[in-house]
Amino acid sequence: MSKTSKTVIIDGHYATDIVPEKQVARVFVLRCHPVELRKRMDERGFQGSKVKENLAAEILDVCLADAVANVGEDKVCEVDTTRLTAEATVDLILSVLRGKERCAVGVVDWLGHLEEEGSLDQYLKDF
Repeated sequence: MSKTSKTVIIDGHYATDIVPEKQVARVFVLRCHPVELRKRMDERGFQGSKVKENLAAEILDVCLADAVANVGEDKVCEVDTTRLTAEATVDLILSVLRGKERCAVGVVDWLGHLEEEGSLDQYLKDF
């Protein structure tokens, strides 16, 4: 990264753990309602502990909390992708980068939402 003046995009859960904060312009944390996330994982053939761990991490804001802890809330954008296509998600991210959309943290609260629904136990019962 230090040898280029071009924008570099790093993708992955651990991106904020490996890229120094001063080199980070924005972090986009893509979120998904647990019901939809389970459906997407089922469609891709994921099973067992992989599904449970991903659902728990989503419900407990693990990636969001890590990103904020590593680079600060001012650089983090939380995006609810539950009802968005991949193309719409990209368009939204580009709009944020172009200053046309607002970047925000605190967009979703799956823990509170599932608790209100009375369905939280079915997601976290094995943990």
